[in-house]
Amino acid sequence: MAPPEKPLRLLVCGDVEGRLGALFARVRAVQKKSGPFELLLCAGSFFGSARDPEWEDFRGGAKKAPIPTFILGANNEETAGHFPDPGGGELAENITYLGRKGVFSGASGLQIAYLSGTESTQEPAPAHSFSAHDVAELRASLLSAPGFKGVDILLTSPWPRGVQAFANNAPGPVQSQAPGSSELVSLLAASLKPRYHFAALQKLHYERLPYRNHAVLQEAAQHASRFIALANVGNTDKSKYLYAFSILPMASMDPAELVKQPQDVTENPYRQAWGSKGSASHLLPGAKGEDTEPASQFFFDLSRKPKGRKRPAEGGGGGGPRQEKQQQQKQQHRPPGSSRRPPLPPAACWFCLASPQVEKHLIVSIGSQCYLALAKGALCSDHVLILPIGHCQSVVELPSDVVEEVEQYKAALRRFFGARGKRCVVYERNFRSQHLQLQVIPVPQQRCSAEDIKEAFLSQAEEQHIELMEIPEHSALKQIVQPGTPYFYVELDNGEKLFHRIGKTFPLQFGREVLCSPAVLGLPGRADWRDCQLGREEEAAAAQDFRRAFEPFDLPQAD
Repeated sequence: MAPPEKPLRLLVCGDVEGRLGALFARVRAVQKKSGPFELLLCAGSFFGSARDPEWEDFRGGAKKAPIPTFILGANNEETAGHFPDPGGGELAENITYLGRKGVFSGASGLQIAYLSGTESTQEPAPAHSFSAHDVAELRASLLSAPGFKGVDILLTSPWPRGVQAFANNAPGPVQSQAPGSSELVSLLAASLKPRYHFAALQKLHYERLPYRNHAVLQEAAQHASRFIALANVGNTDKSKYLYAFSILPMASMDPAELVKQPQDVTENPYRQAWGSKGSASHLLPGAKGEDTEPASQFFFDLSRKPKGRKRPAEGGGGGGPRQEKQQQQKQQHRPPGSSRRPPLPPAACWFCLASPQVEKHLIVSIGSQCYLALAKGALCSDHVLILPIGHCQSVVELPSDVVEEVEQYKAALRRFFGARGKRCVVYERNFRSQHLQLQVIPVPQQRCSAEDIKEAFLSQAEEQHIELMEIPEHSALKQIVQPGTPYFYVELDNGEKLFHRIGKTFPLQFGREVLCSPAVLGLPGRADWRDCQLGREEEAAAAQDFRRAFEPFDLPQAD
């Protein structure tokens, strides 16, 4: 695999505390002077209060972050309300909450491990904190990966306790031993071996000398790690709060180049306490170093084994040809430029099948390239999603073999709904979404025809000044729109297709609003999915009912 032509150029900042205008003004100035950067990572506290007036402008779309910005969660109870979904998601255009814990994998192969909040002894931890159990899960999900060497970046809010050991440039006073530092973060850093570890909260800029991740003359050489703490945005001491650097993903580097040691490298500050594998069973419940059970599973027990299929139960051993095949396919469909090993689940995305955040109880079918799941907050009991197993944002970015299986699932669903006197509408909103979700909604044939549904979309679009254009039946979206372009797309079961190229704004519930209207389903109270959510047990029962009914129409599975 050829490495990227150029290193990635990243920015990292410390506590923002609601000073978004000051931060983004500084980012624009840096970009104007030094050229474009790919993204901005924010450690520490992003919000300053439960209701930041300046944030409302960004959330409402009046203002926009100049580059993709990824932030950690709350560090206090007051700001926890800004993060309603622990799995993460987009909070405003170009501003994404990573989630409570996980790994974000970019298309380049760059891996960013993250942990939100401050340390807590409570189990489960409050929404603004993490516990030993959270650290154990994150640690295990990485250490269980074959050939794990470390991560490119670790992003936390607290400092790791004891980071100043062996460093001749220790900060004064020694902030890394202050109450806000975390012993669990020290353990995580010792285990994950980040090339760069960024933290904040202590309103202090400190760059520790790089440290080794191996014992000299006793172990094979490994890459060095750098710890960098950043001050708060707009501090009166003019202490550094924005850090710019370039990095080649570890997976793209020549091994010999990766392990070169800087001249000022020191001993590992955590090694004496945690050992070479970061073992600390007294801190982590059930932790056993590299032997710990992975926190996430790629395969799920669908509760009912269809005839002729072999699916391993969740948590079961073995795997067999079916599991091996899916693991190989998962690796084959990773984004270009990603790691040579199968990429870890991007936990910022809660639709990747490998993600710890996936709602597995909603899954009704798993194919070779895609899977089906009932929609959360569904319009009706048989509202289903078609999703790629690997991470992909839109239809136009799918490889040809994944597109083929998407079409097979569409055809199977049309046959399934047709046998029940229903037609189906398929639509995609590639706007403010991370992972491709093809929404498939059945409509009783007796209520309206495909032409009636088309007219409902066109009428509502005209009322909202949205230009929906018809595109040829046999045309592919890839012929109409380039990857990365936001769009809305509708496909009817008579083959007609409607398309809108999204500009700056678009009503996020547009597709649901049309289908809920009196002209189609007549369900005006279900336009917002958040008003339609069921309890987990109800969702699981609905998925089981759908799975049983859909089985005769499901795609054939290899043994």
